[in-house]
Amino acid sequence: MDRCSREDSMTTRVQTSVIVPLFNEAQTVGALVEAVRAAMSQGPEWELILVDDGSGDDTAVAAAQACARYPDHVRLVRLARNYGQTAALQAGFDEAGGAIVVSMDGDLQNDPADVPALLAKLDEGYDLVVGYRVRRRDRLLTRRIPSWIANRIIQRITGVRIRDNGCSLKAYRRELLERVRLYSDMHRFIPAIAAGAAGARIAEIPVRHHPRRFGTSKYGLSRIGAVLADLLVVKMVRSFRDRPLALFSVGALLALAAAAVFGAAGTVSILAMRRGEGVTLVFPAAALMFVGLSVYLLFLGLIAELAVREQLSRPGIRGPLLHGEIG
Repeated sequence: MDRCSREDSMTTRVQTSVIVPLFNEAQTVGALVEAVRAAMSQGPEWELILVDDGSGDDTAVAAAQACARYPDHVRLVRLARNYGQTAALQAGFDEAGGAIVVSMDGDLQNDPADVPALLAKLDEGYDLVVGYRVRRRDRLLTRRIPSWIANRIIQRITGVRIRDNGCSLKAYRRELLERVRLYSDMHRFIPAIAAGAAGARIAEIPVRHHPRRFGTSKYGLSRIGAVLADLLVVKMVRSFRDRPLALFSVGALLALAAAAVFGAAGTVSILAMRRGEGVTLVFPAAALMFVGLSVYLLFLGLIAELAVREQLSRPGIRGPLLHGEIG
């Protein structure tokens, strides 16, 4: 991972870090940097971290030029290949030096002029402020309707009532990001992860959304499968992170029920056997297999429970930041 970095003395004075993942956005970089500079000019010391996610065009060149033009504020992180938006965001979070971190897209559909409003809301005592797009400028059938459906499903499954999980414009406290690690396509579920794993206080504010001026969208209906798989992971983590024995106990009960079914089937087959027929061992063997699986899952749950308790008892392991709320 290559970096266009700044002096450590400058990094220590940064109060706000703006993270922008970029993938084939060469035409937008210059305007994006100027818009961020205009939005942040009246605030405390800030930095803009451009994360080039293995672009195949001149995005890295344009970002490096911005870094050279504004060395006191702009930094560039170059990933070796295209890892995806979640990994690019995490790379930016790892490099950020500010106590407050803001994320946004690099296609100019998010408006940097909304960043001060997010920061002002964060100052009210929240740990995470999420923007929701009003009058969204995207295609109805392929973007807006699937997004609306996905947001309702995410709300229902996670219990975190965020209107627009797909909006990248968010503001975070550093303490929250230190407790949340992103992977796969988990950037869509940051509010749910933050509320579940860190007990974060979350607020929403309306933000503007502009039509895409250059290039094409990197997202579409093809990602539905990945989103559903990640949603299942988020649900499991939120429900069983602190009580893994409950999850493994459910699996053990299901295995025990299967053992009972096969055991009953084996008993019926033996009782119904005619003289001279051999007794099949399939049903009894399956019953024993599921009994063994049940015991195995139960012991796994006990081990996981002990591991969680040991982790939480270590010095320096903190509980939730605050009580989970949504404003």
